[in-house]
Amino acid sequence: MQLQVGEPAPAFEVTDTEGKPQSLAQYAGQTVLLAFFRYAACPLCNLRVHELTQRAPLLKQKGLKILAFFESDSARVAKLIGKHKPPFPLVGDPQRIVYKQYGVESSWVGFVRGGLSPKIGLALANGFLPGKMENDLALLPADILIGPDGKVLATFYATDIAHHMPLATLEGLLSSVAVS
Repeated sequence: MQLQVGEPAPAFEVTDTEGKPQSLAQYAGQTVLLAFFRYAACPLCNLRVHELTQRAPLLKQKGLKILAFFESDSARVAKLIGKHKPPFPLVGDPQRIVYKQYGVESSWVGFVRGGLSPKIGLALANGFLPGKMENDLALLPADILIGPDGKVLATFYATDIAHHMPLATLEGLLSSVAVS
């Protein structure tokens, strides 16, 4: 079941690709984006990580912490995503335990629709070539913004595999958190 704005974000404890523990509790008092991706070799996911990496200095300035989840195992995430050195932790969750807690869903219609997206061309043009598909091929991305009080500030459950919360929307949400 998808989360709703204002409800407490579900607690979790995981280990990132560098072997460091990550939990929602350690982000208490901070604004955090939980970015849920498909598998580590997904060109669209790699493009989004690239976009977040480029915007990371501005997002950090606005007080945002990012934690990125992939449905691949940690070794594969470290090899394929970690090589780009994103400035935020990466977590492999092949059993999709945290995905289920946060209501991340699948859709074959969203898989087909996203496969026709112009973002595929953009991902390929940036050198993000498709690799081995794994796990739930129809899994849709999601972005969950959690406030300093541990409550959900915003949710973005994708309608296709090429969809993420627009960065301008994220930046606007962060500006409103900073003002309050």
